[in-house]
Amino acid sequence: MKAVVLLSGGLDSTVCMSIAQQSGVDIIPISFDYGQRHHRELACAKQVADFYQVKKHVVIETNMRAIGGSALTADIEVPQGQEEREHVPVTYVPARNLIFLSYALGLAEVENAVKIYIGVNAVDYSGYPDCRAEFIEKFQSITDYATKASVENHRIIIENPLQYLTKGEIVALGIKNGAPLHLTTSCYQGGALACGVCDSCVLRLKGFREAGFTDPIPYQDQ
Repeated sequence: MKAVVLLSGGLDSTVCMSIAQQSGVDIIPISFDYGQRHHRELACAKQVADFYQVKKHVVIETNMRAIGGSALTADIEVPQGQEEREHVPVTYVPARNLIFLSYALGLAEVENAVKIYIGVNAVDYSGYPDCRAEFIEKFQSITDYATKASVENHRIIIENPLQYLTKGEIVALGIKNGAPLHLTTSCYQGGALACGVCDSCVLRLKGFREAGFTDPIPYQDQ
């Protein structure tokens, strides 16, 4: 059996990929060059894919910078992070997960895959609306009606195994699974050294502290 895995090159998607790999399916990662602020995460995704020796790694080019509206796709300053989010941050990319899942669904149909894995989780709930469990459930409903596969009784299941895990639990699970966390990046700035102060870096570092491990990637101020 095959499964498509959304792989950004970050912590969550890499741990999610380790879960898919251990389930025994033939994993097909899909990554996106979407006009993001930097390409370091895409380079990391390629390294993670190589680590798992996948037979196929699909990289989709799509220009979300033409839409803008985010610090990741427009000339908007990346804010320093906080461990707790109260509002949708400016790093939210409008409709990104909806678009990415749609591409993944098309790939799953072509590859006759039975599942799509996405590493959204409860930590992002209060920040990004397209990381909520409700969104995944709604997309599953669309999947069940929008494809040739569904008409032919070949249901494609959306798996979000990290949905209700804390960052600390995700880190611990990744280490348990032998996921190559040293090959990942979470920094919104995209430098050779992670900044350590953007929202994503703050959440990542908090997760490693909670799990009782040291983050293996280098930081500017660590």
